[in-house]
Amino acid sequence: EVQLAESGGGSVQAGGSLRLSCLASGFYFDDKTIGWFRRAPGKEREGLSCEWSGDGSLYYADSVKGRFTISRDRPKNTVYLQMDDLRPEDTGVYYCAAEHPRYCTGGKMTPAWEWGYWGLGTQVTVSS
Repeated sequence: EVQLAESGGGSVQAGGSLRLSCLASGFYFDDKTIGWFRRAPGKEREGLSCEWSGDGSLYYADSVKGRFTISRDRPKNTVYLQMDDLRPEDTGVYYCAAEHPRYCTGGKMTPAWEWGYWGLGTQVTVSS
């Protein structure tokens, strides 16, 4: 059974940093792409970043490009999202999801509603 567990959320002031972790289990880690999503208050779930080490695929949404960094630690079955220079508009629930590698390829990220495996999310609050 595919399981994903996010951690690392919290409350920070604008300009601060957080590192989110997504611990994966129940599948061969290198077989799937992992994506990070955010649901801001009153908004739809937004794809922020994804990666697949199989072919070096990477994607960042324009809203986080240059501030967020995704990385994968194979021995720990964990994907991280390093978030720097946080802004109040980054506030929301952050989720990781897993899917077939084609969901993160060619510089694109498949929309959230098509991803099949999800964690429960972790809250990030950025105050001004």
